[in-house]
Amino acid sequence: MNDDLGKLALRLTLGIFMLLHGIAKMRYGVSGIENMLENHGLPWFFAYGVFVGEVFAPLLVIFGYYARVGGVIMAFNMVVAIALAHPNDLFSLGKSGGWALELQGFFLFTALAVALIGPGKFAINRK
Repeated sequence: MNDDLGKLALRLTLGIFMLLHGIAKMRYGVSGIENMLENHGLPWFFAYGVFVGEVFAPLLVIFGYYARVGGVIMAFNMVVAIALAHPNDLFSLGKSGGWALELQGFFLFTALAVALIGPGKFAINRK
């Protein structure tokens, strides 16, 4: 029972926090991501994939419906985000002494945790 509550807390924390980023992109657009993609020689329309990683996948995780799949999608989303926006910060420390990519690392590694441990019993499906 405690394991399942812990999995629920992890899913809700990850899903809600990531969804808020997706909502911001729905409100303000993805032009910054389009520019980053073009600067790396990739098609601008790949930017719309962010909605899969920051809206669709978080909803899967929040509701526990194919949460493992949602976790993998979010982890991939974060690897791409780090590669595009923060490649020079990978081994850097921030002003307060912590890792410069703490937020990105939080999203990446909690998404991996959800993918590995599954949703628990407080989920639409328990796979």
